Order: sequence, then C-alpha cells, then structure tokens
Amino acid sequence: MQFEELKDFAERNDNFEIRVITHAGSRCYQVELEDLEGRRHMLTRRGKPMVFRALEDVYLELQRAGIHHAFLVQHVPEDEVIGREAHYHDPLSSRTPLVF
Repeated sequence: MQFEELKDFAERNDNFEIRVITHAGSRCYQVELEDLEGRRHMLTRRGKPMVFRALEDVYLELQRAGIHHAFLVQHVPEDEVIGREAHYHDPLSSRTPLVF
C-alpha cells in the first residue's frame, strides 16, 4: 500500500489497525495495516516495503496520513527458529499501544 493509498484509506475508514513492526536487535521499522477483512498491507514505496530508521520518522509519516495511534510489535527471531508464527499475529496483549 503506497502512502497516498494509506491516507485515502484512513480518511474513508475508521475500523483498521496499524502495526509498527520492528525486528529484535534492529533499529528498523516497517508499517503494516490490517483492514476490515483481515488482509494485511505493508506500507510501500515504488513497490518495495518502506523501512524507517527511527520511530520519530514513523510517527511523522503516520501523522501526515491522519493516523494518531498504532501498535508497536517486536518480531522475535526465536519464533522463526523454532517454527512458530511471528507473535504479532497474536492477541493485543503482545502489542504495545502507541499514541502520537
């Protein structure tokens, strides 16, 4: 999902979830949107997932799209090693709410 598509989607809908995903040991962040049908869309630029180097950059980009809350989700590499799904698909208890 391109930035302009995210902005349009946020203006027309109010029942979706934004996840800011980070990988353990990394200072890189990606943004994912889950829509009403449960489909997940990564925020992209020119067809490739956008990678942010700081949470502040994520906040600014999401604020420009009219979004003021999200969930921070840390991807734990040990999950993949033992063959378990990444925990950001689990209930909200595994997520940290962000308000900006």
